[in-house]
Amino acid sequence: MRTQFRRQQSWGLWVIPVLSIGCFVYFGFHSWHGDFGLNATAALEQRRVELTERLATLTERRQHLETRVKLLSDGIVEADALDERARLMLNVAREDEIVYFN
Repeated sequence: MRTQFRRQQSWGLWVIPVLSIGCFVYFGFHSWHGDFGLNATAALEQRRVELTERLATLTERRQHLETRVKLLSDGIVEADALDERARLMLNVAREDEIVYFN
């Protein structure tokens, strides 16, 4: 029985190192310049600050609305709240009145 030995290809020695370097370059580039990379952190931080401010505004508005709903739904309706709501829904005011709606 005769065994044949094949000579190893010279390019075969370079396949794995070249693919590895290609992967490192690809992922390295995107970790620096990608949507969530190091260059994007400033924009993400600015967006976080804007959304935090918006959340504070919406939380304050929600508390205000919850207080108004509480006044209407306690079983005891305050006269001012009832009057304001009726005027708003009916769009009615006397000629000598000035009405400000929030």
